[in-house]
Amino acid sequence: MKMRYSKTSPFARKALVTAHEIGLAERIELVATNPWAADTDLQRDNPLIQVPALTLEGGEVLYDSVVIAGYLDELAGAGLFAAGGIDRWRALRRVALADGICNAAALVRVESTLRPEPYRWPDWIARQRSKVSAALKAFEAEADAFAGRVDIVQIALGCALGYLDLRLPDPDWRGGHPKLAGWYEEFGARPSMQATRPDA
Repeated sequence: MKMRYSKTSPFARKALVTAHEIGLAERIELVATNPWAADTDLQRDNPLIQVPALTLEGGEVLYDSVVIAGYLDELAGAGLFAAGGIDRWRALRRVALADGICNAAALVRVESTLRPEPYRWPDWIARQRSKVSAALKAFEAEADAFAGRVDIVQIALGCALGYLDLRLPDPDWRGGHPKLAGWYEEFGARPSMQATRPDA
């Protein structure tokens, strides 16, 4: 299998952390890809020009981090996704919330750094930051449920918090979220997280 990825993408990191956690990392050839490069051919593999994109041994391409993580989980029989019932939907809701943190933080970065300064929209940036704050508050309230577990929720949340450290460090999210901060200190030390650090 081949995975197109970017070291700074929290979505690619989610797929890679999953692969490490379930013992499939060695079976995946990594292809570093810059989705923002003018000459990228990524759209050939993913029409949305996003990473990660996983090419299977038969040539079919899967994209979206949750789809890839789910495929790898099923391939390994690891059980990172809840099998059914309300537990499954609660887990997927939490994954969507973690992904929302990443999306909002990415929009802040694009607006703040890539858009020419005269055209930047402060209210848009404030709206995205408010989404991050509300999501962190929701996770803080549920943090006790994460202790001692590793599944797709923890992986998605760990990658989201790592992305905040990378791209949206001000203000420091740890200050108002002590339970999340404590959880992330432990989860972030896992070998899978260390192996996929953007600055590694």
